[in-house]
Amino acid sequence: MVTEDEYNAVWISHSSISDFLKCPRAYFLKNVYKDPQTGHKIQLMTPPLALGQAVHEVLESLSRLPKDRRFDESLITKFEKAWQKISGEKGGFVGDEVENRYKNRGREMLERVAKNPGPFKNLAVKMKMDLPHFWLSKKDNIILCGKIDWLEYLPNKNGVHIIDFKTGRSNEESQSLQLPIYYLLAQNCQNYSVLKVSYWYLDHADEPENVSLPDLEKAREKILKIAKEIKLARQLERFECPDREEGCSACRPMEAVLRGEGRLVNVDEFNRDIYVLPQPSLDDGRESTIF
Repeated sequence: MVTEDEYNAVWISHSSISDFLKCPRAYFLKNVYKDPQTGHKIQLMTPPLALGQAVHEVLESLSRLPKDRRFDESLITKFEKAWQKISGEKGGFVGDEVENRYKNRGREMLERVAKNPGPFKNLAVKMKMDLPHFWLSKKDNIILCGKIDWLEYLPNKNGVHIIDFKTGRSNEESQSLQLPIYYLLAQNCQNYSVLKVSYWYLDHADEPENVSLPDLEKAREKILKIAKEIKLARQLERFECPDREEGCSACRPMEAVLRGEGRLVNVDEFNRDIYVLPQPSLDDGRESTIF
């Protein structure tokens, strides 16, 4: 439940911070702008995003089951059901060939998990909040939020292991703020100490890849600094693309939607209008990690 104070705060997350750092204009279009006709925010669906959404839906469903029942139903069966939600134009697929390629990749990832269940065989911690969040700075009226893919419980040390699932082909950059943000969320939104943090590159790895625990205070300071910049931009209503004349790769697709070049294909559970741009250029085989 969101309180009145929380409702008036500036909410930030890993995805919104990433949007802002790439291009303030892209941040505005993805996180602030609402279509005057529908009153909804807008999102552009692409094949990599659709793939990540379907795979994550299957894996997230496992956290709601006891550890000895997580594989009673085939992951591929679950995947087929999840895929129906983003099949065809709804997933931004420009044809059957492209869709089948992405769908096969999703199947391969889940087959890898079924053969190498690793942390899925162990106890997991499920946060009670639908959207974990806490006051990053009450003084500055800023809340940090986000969903952690998996919290493995480590009984011998009474702590947790943060695991983030990656469905792209590329590894996360070392300076990424994703795990530091999840570290802060886990430390502030549940009772167990964070002892490990990992990425699991489902496209090519059989187990999670452990990374060093970030310095919690330095992470907080860095994230708060960016959050204050976002808050100031919102107060000044100043969201300029670094490439003012032609726009950059982060904001150009969203600008195309505003110009009427996109096609509305869905309204998601968060009341966002989901658009696709039917250009083959959206699928160039070089997609990056979405989640």
